[in-house]
Amino acid sequence: MSLTLVHARAQLLETIRIPVAVIGSAFFPAASMLFFVVPFTGDDPVGATFATASMVTFAVMASNLFQYGVGVAEDRAHPWDPYTRSLPVGPVPRFAGRVLAGLVMTFVSLIPVVIIAAVGTEATVSPGGFLAGLGAIMVVALPFTLMGLAIGYGLPSKAALAVAQIVFFPMAFGGGLLSAPGNAPGFIETIAPYLPSRGAVELMWAAVGDFPVSATSMISLVVWTLAMGALAAWGYRRDEGRRFS
Repeated sequence: MSLTLVHARAQLLETIRIPVAVIGSAFFPAASMLFFVVPFTGDDPVGATFATASMVTFAVMASNLFQYGVGVAEDRAHPWDPYTRSLPVGPVPRFAGRVLAGLVMTFVSLIPVVIIAAVGTEATVSPGGFLAGLGAIMVVALPFTLMGLAIGYGLPSKAALAVAQIVFFPMAFGGGLLSAPGNAPGFIETIAPYLPSRGAVELMWAAVGDFPVSATSMISLVVWTLAMGALAAWGYRRDEGRRFS
């Protein structure tokens, strides 16, 4: 555990030393809140609450896809990464430290969204709903963490950035994150239940409001999580075999 905390601290310090990395992870969700949520749903308590939950999901997706997808790919290009992976303690402390640091940065990226919702909208949530939302964030982060790791271990840094962008935006739109529940265009409503972003945002909607989750969306979220976990593990073993065999 102590080694995990050391690695997490090192990862956080490395990120904080590049302020634009911290600002960038929070910019898109905060900008979306200012341009799409506040003007159109700010005076509607129910609409603003659901829209804020959508932007929280948006932030979790962006933070994890880019942190792990791009961050892991960049680390693999540096000599320090293969050195740490050859140490006798094994990969678990560094891997767990990375995940812990990523979770901290995810919550940091949510701070502007919550502040804008509290100041600029009529969004409301009960204490129980707030705690349920925190729990939902932990669940929601998992498939996108694994997806980011799969990208990071499977691709070089330049390709990882491009693929993360290509994956992120269609998944955000396709999952209905930029629409109110049930108000997305017809083709979006058709494909959304089969994307992990939809299951993720439905969990957030259910945590903060009265929203019935879809069984199809939940099954799809589980399938995507298992598939991304298998792909991330395969990418890690493949990368290790290429460089250490």
